[in-house]
Amino acid sequence: MIQLGELKRLEPRQVWADEARDFTPWMAQNLTRLGETLGMDLELTSREAAVGDFCCDLLARDLATHRIVIIENQFGATNHDHLGKILTYAAGLEAEAVVWVAEKIREEHRQTLEWLNRHTDAAIRFFGVTVEILQIDTSPPAVNFKPVVFPNEWQRAARESVEGTSARGEAYRQYFQILLDELREKHRFTNARVGLPQSWYTFRSGVPGVDYGTSFALGGRARAEIYIDFGDAETNKNFFDRLHGQRELLEQSFGEPLSWERLDERRASRVAVYCSGSIDANADELTRVRVWAVDRLLKFRSVFGPKIREEAQRA
Repeated sequence: MIQLGELKRLEPRQVWADEARDFTPWMAQNLTRLGETLGMDLELTSREAAVGDFCCDLLARDLATHRIVIIENQFGATNHDHLGKILTYAAGLEAEAVVWVAEKIREEHRQTLEWLNRHTDAAIRFFGVTVEILQIDTSPPAVNFKPVVFPNEWQRAARESVEGTSARGEAYRQYFQILLDELREKHRFTNARVGLPQSWYTFRSGVPGVDYGTSFALGGRARAEIYIDFGDAETNKNFFDRLHGQRELLEQSFGEPLSWERLDERRASRVAVYCSGSIDANADELTRVRVWAVDRLLKFRSVFGPKIREEAQRA
């Protein structure tokens, strides 16, 4: 006989004693888990972002789209107080996605969020997510996020792309859709699910201020890169210089020369690699570029990832 364990549901307060002091900091450090549920590459911007006399729990951005995301969490069931707050935060922070996390989404609040999704334009999305804590026998507790209100982002985005963009924009969307699916499903490189009619995508490195990216650049070239922007030019240049000081070792590990672009005339800096490629190419050529881009993004993560974390700790 196979012996099965007993699945139990715990109260969040059995894991986090206090919502503000314990649960919110845990959420800030584990946005990837929430992002997996929402299909977003979430990177924390700030905790307790001020809006007038109030503070939004978490302010983040979705790297794939650069959307501003606000996250408000609460123990217990949703209430009118928090509903008013998320609308205030959305307006004050010009959010493009609003995520309301609670133990229970009350029916009237579920209907309100769905009404907002139906009656607001494509500039903003509303999510209602419940959090549950599961345990098997005496195992460590596990967190499970369950979407209750989840706008059909993927079909809507694809439809808007087909109906509202040029043929070139649709070519970008199709190209990046395949690339994102491969990076997500085969390599767990991103949580992003929707290709958009844009010439670039960026991905989380694990260090806020440093992103991986791939794009179609000027001059008929495709690019894979590490993009450095902590919001301050001096910080960016110092970080770039420390990586550049290890150029020989990094290029040897990467397996090919890299383009070290300090970009002194701009705030940010980048380390990049290029190949020939244009979105106007035929299907076989685009497949070649996509295979190349995936390979270089994975190399950047494996070669530069440890160095990025190491240098960020030193900063």
